[in-house]
Amino acid sequence: MTRRLLNALIATTLFLCSIATFAAEPAQQSAQTRVACIGDSITFGAAIKNRGKNSYPVQLAGMLGDKWEVKNFGVNAATLLKKGDKPYWNLRAFKDAHEFKPNVVIIKLGTNDSKPQNWKHKAEYVTDYVAMIKSFQELESKPTVWVCYPVPAYPGRWGITDKVMKEEVMPMIDAVAKQADVKIIDLYAALSNKKEMFPDTVHPNAAGAKVMAETISKVITAGK
Repeated sequence: MTRRLLNALIATTLFLCSIATFAAEPAQQSAQTRVACIGDSITFGAAIKNRGKNSYPVQLAGMLGDKWEVKNFGVNAATLLKKGDKPYWNLRAFKDAHEFKPNVVIIKLGTNDSKPQNWKHKAEYVTDYVAMIKSFQELESKPTVWVCYPVPAYPGRWGITDKVMKEEVMPMIDAVAKQADVKIIDLYAALSNKKEMFPDTVHPNAAGAKVMAETISKVITAGK
């Protein structure tokens, strides 16, 4: 083999390798599991110092690693109820979450629904919740949807009460899970007896958000 032919062969091999590497990059990126965190101010990270590093979705992303892409679609004061005072359905985050084409959806809505002005529509809570779950399940990405019990309140404010969440909202979430055939992540139990993590009695601090992230991470990675 002449030197010229050998050099040509080497150049061709390097070129083909570069094409293969370039082609593999999008495939590697698309292999990430996309996680959409749907929720209210607790998901958003309100009242958490440096929420950009300490909200539960950000901490969850750190725990899951590079093979996962986690996005925070939490909105302050959002309700699950369509007739609530700030329905998640009407917010840009709802549309953005669908366009994200998630593989996993974590829904944590219900805390603001427990406010008296919203909970007067509680008869529609299960129907609205099941409809929201279905809206995600019908996406082309066919995500696995998880619903969450609300975190505790100690004892609550702004019309939010732990009593309503525990005795009324949570049993309705049980009915939702049964109807929609989805599983529940129990954030209520995870943060029970942790009053010190709720400075304003409703929103968990960074330490509380970490507990949320740890609980969710353990559940959604089970069996992987």
